[in-house]
Amino acid sequence: MHIVFFSHPSFLGSQSMPRFTRMLATGMERHGHLVEVWTPRPRLYRLVPVNLSRWLGYVDQFIIFPIEVRKRLKRCSPDTLFVFTDNGLGPWVPLVAKRHHVIHCHDFLAQLSALGKIPVNQVSWTGRLYQAYIRWGYTRGSHFISVSHETRKELHKLLKKLPVFSEVVYNGLNGNFRTQDVIEARAKLGDLTGLDLTNGYILHVGGNEWYKNRQGVLEIYNAWRKLSRKQLPLLLIGNAPSLHLIKAHSESPFKNDMHWLSNINDDSLQKAYAGAEVLLFPSIAEGFGWPIAEAMACGCPVITTRKAPMTEVAGEAGFFIPIYPTEEGGIAHWSLEAANVVEEVLSLSPDNRERQIQLGLRNARRFDQEQTITHIEKIYTSIVAPHISQNYSIPINAES
Repeated sequence: MHIVFFSHPSFLGSQSMPRFTRMLATGMERHGHLVEVWTPRPRLYRLVPVNLSRWLGYVDQFIIFPIEVRKRLKRCSPDTLFVFTDNGLGPWVPLVAKRHHVIHCHDFLAQLSALGKIPVNQVSWTGRLYQAYIRWGYTRGSHFISVSHETRKELHKLLKKLPVFSEVVYNGLNGNFRTQDVIEARAKLGDLTGLDLTNGYILHVGGNEWYKNRQGVLEIYNAWRKLSRKQLPLLLIGNAPSLHLIKAHSESPFKNDMHWLSNINDDSLQKAYAGAEVLLFPSIAEGFGWPIAEAMACGCPVITTRKAPMTEVAGEAGFFIPIYPTEEGGIAHWSLEAANVVEEVLSLSPDNRERQIQLGLRNARRFDQEQTITHIEKIYTSIVAPHISQNYSIPINAES
C-alpha cells in the first residue's frame, strides 16, 4: 500500500504531532508499506522577524503548499491512501476528499473554544476565523480515527452528518516507558536537576495550556502541604511557567519545594515517572492524556480528573478527583478534596501500593504501540481495499 502522511510543519515547533507522524510512518514502513510524508517547508516563514513569521507561515501552509500538493497528486496512483495525522490539518482535506483518505483526530478543544462552548478559554476573532477554516476542511472528510471515545463524540457533534467511517484507536506508547529501579531513577534525576529526590516527589507533566490546569496543581500542592506531615517536593515538567504561574508560585509558602523543569529529554522524563511517588494530573480536558498511560507504564500511580477521556485512559487503575471548579469560591474546597486523595495515595501500605502499580502496568498494556499500528493498518486497508477487509466492520454510533 502507498501511504502519504500529511503532517504539521516542523518550523512551528510542535513536538507531539511530528512524533505521532513518525510513529505512524515508521510503523507502516516496518509493515512493508511505501510511505511518504508531505509537510510544508518554511519558504517565506524564515525570511522575516519572529513577530511576523507566523503570518507568512500561513502563506507557506495554505497557499504555497496546496500548489505543491496538486502537482504531486499527478504522480500518485488511484489506490494511494492520504492520511491526515491531525484534524488541525483540515484545510488540506479538500485536496484529496474524493480520493482514499482518513483523518486522525486528537482533540477539538480549540474548535469548541472558538465556538464559545468553553467559556474559560476565550478566542480572538482571528482565532475564530482560523478554527472555522479548519472545520470547513475536515468536515469534507469521510473517514476518521479518534484517539478516544470522548474525541469521537465531539467529532460527531461538529460534523454536519455522520461520516462513512469513524473508529477509536487509542494512542500507542513506545517501549521506553517501563519500570526502572526507583532509587536509581531518583538519583540520576537528582544529579541532572541538582535536587535531593531521595525520598521521592510529586510529579506533574504538562504545558501552560489552560486545560492542563497547572494552576490547579499548585493549589492542590499548597492544600496538601498544609494538611500533611510529609514534605515531598513538587516537580513540574514541561514548558517554562507563564507569568501568571510564576506569580502563583512566588506567593506559595512552599515555593522552595516547587520546581519547574523544562527541556527535559525523553530519557529523563521516563526516570521522572519511575521515581515519582505519584503523578498529579488534574486536567480540565484532554484529547487523550499521554502522561496518564506513560506514568502507569513506568510504575507510577496516577491521580487525575474524573472526566473523559482521563477516565478512559486511567481505567480502574487511577485515583480520581472532581473537575476544577468554574466558580472561584469553589476552588478552596476542590483543592482540599484533591489534597486528601494525594495524602491517601502517599499513605498506601507497601503491599497496597504494589497492587496499585500492578493495576497500572496492566492498564498501560492497552496502549501497546505495535498493537496500535496493527489496528490502524487494518483500518487503512479497509479504506483502500474494502474487499480485502470485508470482515472488518466498524460500527458508527453518534452517541458513543
